[in-house]
Amino acid sequence: MKNITQFLKKMLVIVAVMLFNQSFSQSGSLSGKVTDAKGEPVIGANVVVESSKSSITDTDGNFSISGLAEGTTSVTVSFIGLTTQKKSVAISGKTVLNFQLQDDAKSLEEVVVTGVVNPKSKIKSSVSITTLDVKQVEQSAPRSTAEIFRTIPGIRSESSGGEGNANIAVRGVPISSGGSKYLQIQEDGLPVLLYGDIAFATADIFTRFDRNIAKIEAIRGGSASTLSSNAPGGIINFISKTGKTEGGSMATSFGLDYNDFRTDLEYGAKIGDGLFFHAGGFYRAGEGVRSPGFIANNGGQVKFNVTKEFETGSVTVYAKFLNDRAAAYMPMPLEVSGTNASPNWGSIKGYDATSGAMQSVFLDQNVGLGPNGELRRAKVSDGMHPVSKSIGASANFQLGDGWKVTENGRFSSNSGLFIAPFPAEVGTAAAIATSFGAGSTLTYANDGSAFNTANGLVARIHMFDTQLNNMDNFMNDLRITKKFNKVGVTAGYFKSIQNISMSWLWNSYLQEVSDSNPRLINVTDAGGNLLSENGLYAYGTPAWGNLARNYDTQYNVSAPYANISFDATDKLSLEGGVRYDKGQVNGSFAGGTSAAFDINNDGAISVPEQNVFAVNTANSTAVDYQYDYVSYTLGANYLIDAGQSVFARYSRGASAKADRILFSGLNYLDGDKINALDFLNQAEVGYKRKFDKGYVYATVFSAKTNEQGGYEATSNSIIDNDYKSMGLELETSYNATESLNLRGGFTYTKAEVTTGANEGNDPRRQPKMMYNFIPTYKFSQNRNAVGLSFIGQTKAYTQDSNQLVMDGFLIVNGFVEFEVTKGLSLNLSGNNLLNTLAITEAEEGSITENTVNYVRARPLPGRSLSMSLSYKF
Repeated sequence: MKNITQFLKKMLVIVAVMLFNQSFSQSGSLSGKVTDAKGEPVIGANVVVESSKSSITDTDGNFSISGLAEGTTSVTVSFIGLTTQKKSVAISGKTVLNFQLQDDAKSLEEVVVTGVVNPKSKIKSSVSITTLDVKQVEQSAPRSTAEIFRTIPGIRSESSGGEGNANIAVRGVPISSGGSKYLQIQEDGLPVLLYGDIAFATADIFTRFDRNIAKIEAIRGGSASTLSSNAPGGIINFISKTGKTEGGSMATSFGLDYNDFRTDLEYGAKIGDGLFFHAGGFYRAGEGVRSPGFIANNGGQVKFNVTKEFETGSVTVYAKFLNDRAAAYMPMPLEVSGTNASPNWGSIKGYDATSGAMQSVFLDQNVGLGPNGELRRAKVSDGMHPVSKSIGASANFQLGDGWKVTENGRFSSNSGLFIAPFPAEVGTAAAIATSFGAGSTLTYANDGSAFNTANGLVARIHMFDTQLNNMDNFMNDLRITKKFNKVGVTAGYFKSIQNISMSWLWNSYLQEVSDSNPRLINVTDAGGNLLSENGLYAYGTPAWGNLARNYDTQYNVSAPYANISFDATDKLSLEGGVRYDKGQVNGSFAGGTSAAFDINNDGAISVPEQNVFAVNTANSTAVDYQYDYVSYTLGANYLIDAGQSVFARYSRGASAKADRILFSGLNYLDGDKINALDFLNQAEVGYKRKFDKGYVYATVFSAKTNEQGGYEATSNSIIDNDYKSMGLELETSYNATESLNLRGGFTYTKAEVTTGANEGNDPRRQPKMMYNFIPTYKFSQNRNAVGLSFIGQTKAYTQDSNQLVMDGFLIVNGFVEFEVTKGLSLNLSGNNLLNTLAITEAEEGSITENTVNYVRARPLPGRSLSMSLSYKF
C-alpha cells in the first residue's frame, strides 16, 4: 500500500503541474452541423481541430468549439460507419462550417487508440485491429462478454463457462492452463488484472459489457508486446462513453424461454464549459440460459466518469463498482460412441447437455474449515461472485513545441468467490460404489431410498470452492511524446502492483447425473457403516491428493518502454519499440494438512470428519523471486493510395506466470528455476483495402511459443509444450445495397506442438478454421432491421495426444429490431437457434471405441430467446 500511495501522489503532482500551466489566450470559435447522406443528424460524431481541440455532436448533429486561435486550420470529422472528412477553414470570430458524411462500411480513417503510442487511423497503422461498436455487438446476440469475442478474427473464445472463466486464445497460441494468458483484457487502456490466467480469477470475471461502452478495440500481435505487460498475443480494450454526446438510453430485457431479467440505464451530457459526465449501469436477476435450479445470475455494475477539457488537453476521472453473481459451468457428462476419429457426441438420458447444469438446490452450500482454521460455509449459488471497486484518472496535454504528455492511473479493490461443482469422475453406480469397497451401496441423501436414477450414473463431484481474498491492483501508465518534423519519439513508464491472495477450500461429494436438481448420494459400506454425510464423503479432494492451499502474494512490476516512428516518405512509415519488464514477487504459500474435526458440532466424529483437510498456515513457504524480460517490435506501413495500404511487423514478447507457478513445487525463491516466463515471437504481413461500399483486411501471420509448464487445475497436471503456428486472418464488410450489409471474418490456423511426447500434433482444442458471417437488412426507411449471425469452426482434438475429435459446429444467432416510435425500439434475439451441441473442450483425450463412453466436456448453451425494450433519449 505504501508503494501505491507514493505513485498516486506522483500522479496527482503531474496532473496539477499540467493544469497550472494551461493557457487560455485563444478567442475564435467554430460551430456547425454534421449530417449523413440522407441529411439526418449524426449523433456522436468526433470533430477535431488540428489534434488540439475536439467536440462531439449532440442529438441534433450540432457541435461547437471555442477558444481557437484565429487563422487557417484543418478540421477532421469522423464517425464509425461513415467516411471521415477533413476540411481547411479560416477561423475568424464565430466561424460556421457544416459537414455531410457518406456511408462507409468501415472507414480506414477511423482512429484507434489501443496498442499504439499515438492515436492513428487504421490505414496508417502497421497492426491488425478490429473495432466493434455497440450495434455490431448486439447483432451477434451474445449471452456473455466472452461470446462477443467470437466475431473477432484470430480470436478463439471458448465461451461455454458462463459469464466469466472463458478460455481465450489468439492466432493458434495455446490455451495451456486457462483464461487469456497471452491476451490482455483492458478497460479504457489499463489492464483489468495484470495477469490473464490467474486461477479462478480470470480477467473476464471482473469485466462486464453494458451500455456504458462506446466501442471495443481488439489488436492481435503487433505492438501489443511493447505497450502492455503480459500481452504478446494482443489486447482487447473496452472503451467507455464520456458524455460528450448528450443523451442516454434505458433498456429492459428478459428471457422468453429461460428465466432472466435485466435493466440497463446510461446517460451523459455537458454540465459546464468543457465539462462532461457519463454514468450508467445494469442490474439483473435470473437463472440464466441453463437451469441450475436457483437464481444464479444476480447483481450488477455502476460506472461513472467526468471529463474536463482545457485549451490543450483534458482530464478524466472515472469510477466503477461491480457486484455480480453468475453461475460457473464446468465440464458436464456427455455420451460418446463410435471411434476417436469419428465419434458420436450426444446428451445422456436424463441430462440435456444444451440446457442442464451440475448445480442443484440439494447442494447449495459447502461447509468446512476456512483459511484460518475457522468453521466456514460458502453458498454454491454465489458461483462467480466478483466484487470490484475502482477509481482512476487519465489526462493528456499538448505542452507546445511538439511535446505531449499522457497519464492514466487506476486503483481497484477486488475480491470475491469462485465456487462450482466439477465432475472429477462420471461412472456407473456399481463402479462408484465399488470404489469405496466391495459390497458398498448407494442411497439418496434426502430420503434414504436406494439409488435408482434411470441412466444409472453417478458423478464424483469436487467442489471448486475458491475464496478470492485480495485481488487488489494499481495500474499506472505515463508516457511523454516529442514530435519532430518526420520523427516521433515516445518514452513511457508502466507501473503495476497486483495482489493475488486466495484460498482453495475444496470438498468431495457424490451426486446423481440429472439435469433437474440432481440429488446427493450417500454411500454405505458392506458392514452397514455410513461413509458420507448428506452426499459429502471427504473434506478435501483425496482423489487428487487433496488441494487445500492458501497463497498471499504481491507482484510488483515496473516497465519502462520507448517507441520511435519515422515518416520516411508521404507513403512509407516505420515504427519500432522496446520494453523492459521487471517483476518482484513476494509472499507466502501454504499447503494442506489433515486432522479429525467435528465439523457439524454434534459431538461425534463421522467417517468424513476423521480426515478434515485444511490450510496448514503454521508451515507456509516463503515466495520471493524476480523476473525480467525484454520485448521489442519493428513495423512498417506503406500507403498505396488513400484507400489501401500494406504493412509488415515482427514482435517478441513474453507472458509471466502468476499464481499457477506456485503449484509446480519448484523453487519459490529463484525466478530462473521456477520458469517464470513464456515467450512468444510473431511475424505478420497485412493488406487493408477500402472500397466504395466496403472493406477487406487480410493478414498472414506466424507465431512461435516457448512455454515452460503451466498448471491446469481440472487435470491437476503441468502442461509443458512449445508450439508454432501460421495462418491467415480475413475481415470484411460490404454494403450490398443501402439496406443490406454483409459482414464477416475468417481465420485459418495451422498449429502444432514442437516439443515433448506430442511433437508434431495439433494443440488441443485448436480448429484449423474459424469463421463468422453476419448479414443485416434494414427496412422501413432504416427504422427496422433483421439479421443473422453464423459463427462456427471446424473439428479439433480434445487433447494434445490427438486422439478424440470434437466435431466442428455452426451456431446460428438472429435478431429482429422494430422502431415502435421515435427513440423506442423492440428487439427480439435468439442465440443458437438450431440448438446445436457445440463442444468447446473435454477432459478425456480418448475413448474406448465402438462402445458407449461417458466423457466430461463443456458445450455451449443451447437455444435461448430473449426480448428487450429500449428507449434512447
